[in-house]
Amino acid sequence: MSTVTTTISVSGMTCSHCVASVTEELETLDGVSSVVVELNNGGISTATITSEKALPPSQIGEAVAEAGYVVVTSEA
Repeated sequence: MSTVTTTISVSGMTCSHCVASVTEELETLDGVSSVVVELNNGGISTATITSEKALPPSQIGEAVAEAGYVVVTSEA
C-alpha cells in the first residue's frame, strides 16, 4: 500500500506539550498512520504527516487550529 507524506509548518509551538497536542489532533484524521513534529521553540516548527491518502489542507489546518496553533505553509 502506498502512503502520502505531507509536511506543514506550524507557528506558535514552544514546548513538548505543544508537540503532543498537535500530534494528537493530526493523528485523529482519517488515514493518518504517523505524525513527526520537529519543534523549533519560538519559531516555525515542522510536522510531517504520513497517511494512506492525500489530506485536504483545510482538514489539516482545522486539526492544528483545534490544538491551538496555526499552519503557516504546507507542501505535499
